[in-house]
Order: sequence, then C-alpha cells, then structure tokens
Amino acid sequence: MNIAFLCVPIACVMPLLLTVIAKRGGSADKPYDNREPRVWLSNLSGWPRRANAAQQNSWEALPIFIAGVLMAAHAGVAQATLDFWAVWFIVARVLYAAFYIANRSSLRSLMWTLALAAPVRLMIAAI
Repeated sequence: MNIAFLCVPIACVMPLLLTVIAKRGGSADKPYDNREPRVWLSNLSGWPRRANAAQQNSWEALPIFIAGVLMAAHAGVAQATLDFWAVWFIVARVLYAAFYIANRSSLRSLMWTLALAAPVRLMIAAI
C-alpha cells in the first residue's frame, strides 16, 4: 500500500471537512445561506470563523504537498521516507486546524511550520 498516495486524497478532503465545521457553527438567528455562502462564511465570528480560515489555508497548503509527494515519488525517493513525510504533513495539518479553531495561535503557527517542512523535505529529497 502506498501510504503517501493515500495521504493526498485525505489532504484534499480536509478543507471540505473544515467548511462543514464552520457552517455548523453558524448562529440560529443567521442560518446558513446557500445563495451566498462566501459572504455568509465571511460574516462568521469566533471559532466558526477560525474554522473557515483554517479551511482556506488548507486549500493553500494543498498544491505544495501534492507537488512534494509527486516529485519524490517520480524521483524514486524511498517509500518509507515518502510515507513518513506524507503522514507527518497530515498529522501536522490536523493539529494546525484544531489549534486554529481552539484559538491557540502559537501552537497553530508551530504546526503550520511543521506541516510545511514535509513537502519541502520531499522536494529536497527529489533533487
């Protein structure tokens, strides 16, 4: 089983799950508006707003992760190395989102940095 390749769709689903979390956190007096979802999401506050921000950042992190996995796989980087860094990325991104929603900014920034290290490390290994 190619664990690193399995991590790619997991990373693709993560922002979608964060969107659901953000939408579920809306208030009863302002129910979700599917006619203008981006406007509705931008008007959230508190942890739902942070969940939406984590969702947006998850989309931004996705291309570099996919590129790192594909570059390393194409270059023949050892599967154990590829799998390790791919799982590292997923774990760090899950913790990033949790710390973002919980408003733990220092831990969130640490997890963002640790997550970014994974695709960068894979790209370096591919060179």
